[in-house]
Amino acid sequence: MNDLISTEKELEKVVLVAIRTPDVSEREVEEYLDELAFLAETAGAIPVKRFVQSLPMPDKRYFVGSGKLEEIVEYVKVHEDVDSIIFDDELTPSQLRNLEGAFRRRILDRTNLILDIFARRARTAHAKTQVELAQYQYLLPRLTRMWTHLERQRGGIGMRGPGEKEIETDRRIIRDKISKLKNDLQKIDRQMATQRKNRGKLVRVALVGYTNVGKSTLMNTLAKSEVFAENKLFATLDTTVRKVVVGNLPFLLADTVGFIRKLPHHLVESFKSTLDEVREADILLHVVDISHPGFEQQIEVVNKTLHEIDEREKPMVMVFNKVDAFTYTEKEEDDLTPETRENYSLDDLKESWMAKDTKSIFISAKEKTNFDEFRELLYREVVKIHVTRFPFNDFLYPDIEAE
Repeated sequence: MNDLISTEKELEKVVLVAIRTPDVSEREVEEYLDELAFLAETAGAIPVKRFVQSLPMPDKRYFVGSGKLEEIVEYVKVHEDVDSIIFDDELTPSQLRNLEGAFRRRILDRTNLILDIFARRARTAHAKTQVELAQYQYLLPRLTRMWTHLERQRGGIGMRGPGEKEIETDRRIIRDKISKLKNDLQKIDRQMATQRKNRGKLVRVALVGYTNVGKSTLMNTLAKSEVFAENKLFATLDTTVRKVVVGNLPFLLADTVGFIRKLPHHLVESFKSTLDEVREADILLHVVDISHPGFEQQIEVVNKTLHEIDEREKPMVMVFNKVDAFTYTEKEEDDLTPETRENYSLDDLKESWMAKDTKSIFISAKEKTNFDEFRELLYREVVKIHVTRFPFNDFLYPDIEAE
C-alpha cells in the first residue's frame, strides 16, 4: 500500500526584527511586534523568534547594527527551516539588497507583508485593482533587488502578485502598468461615485476604526447581513454598504477597511476611493477594541488617519466594543505603586476622558451587550441630520431638534 501524500501546505517559519528608537518605549515596541506577529499569522506564517535592538535610528546599510545582524544571521544558520525575516518598518531598496545578501533568505518589510495580506483578501475587481497598483508602486524602486538567485518559483509570503513575472521587472513595462491601473481605477471610481449619488439623501453612517476591532461583526448585527468577519487583520477590504432601519428610521451604513499603524502610503493612495465612504459620511462610528492593551494608541492612529482623509469635523460616536473580553487587575489596598492602564476597571474607563469628551457607549457586538442603548443612541444621532433633509417628517420625531 502506498504511503499517503499530504497535500496540506506547511506554514512558513519567520523571524521578526524591530528597532527601538528613543521615542518608543519597551512596551510600545512589544505591541508593534505583537501586531507584526499577527500580520505574519494572517499571511500564513509562524513567527518563531523576535529580535529587538535599541538604536537612535535605523542603520543605513542593514537596518540593524552589525552586532545584531551577526546574531540574527547565526540564528538563521542554526535554524535552517526559517523561510523569511520580516522587519517592522519599510526597508529601503539598498537595505533589502544588503539583507538578502547577508541572510540568503527572503526579506520582507511591514509594507510588503501588508500588501501580501491585501492581495489575499481582495475579492472584487475594484479591490484587486487597488492592491495591484500598490504592489507595482512598491516594486518599482526595488527592481534591482538580489533575490533573483533565490527560489522564486516556490512562492510564499511576499511573492504573490506582480513579483512572480520576470518579464514585468522591466521598469518601462511596470510604469506602463501603473498608468493603466490608475486609469482603470479612475473609471471604477466614477462608477462608484455615480452609485453614491443614486443613493439619494439618506443619512450616511460609516464604521471606522483600527483593524480587527469588530466593525464587520457590528455591521452584521445592525444590518442583519452576512459581511465577512473573522479574527484576522484586514478581514474585509471592500467597503460594504447596507440600508439599515432603526426604529422607523432608514439610513445607510458603510463598513470600511480597518486602519493600522504605519499603513503603507501606497495603500492609502490606492484605496482613496474606498475611503470616500468616510469622506461622504454624515456620522462616524469609531469602533474601539476596549479589551486590547494598546487601544488608546489605536484611537490615536485612527484619528490621525481620519484627519489626513478629511479635515472636516463630523459628528462622531465612540463605540467601545468587546466589553465581554475586557479584563483588569485590581490593586491591593496597601499597594502604593502608581495605577496603570491594567488597573483601570470598565467603570473607571467610563468616567475617563475617552467617555466624557465625546458621545460614547460601551458594548459587545458579539454578545449584544448594551445593544438596545447603542441603537437608541445611533437613532438619535441619525435623526438630528435626517430632519434637516426631510423637514416635512418632523412630526415623526417631536423630541428631536435639528442642529
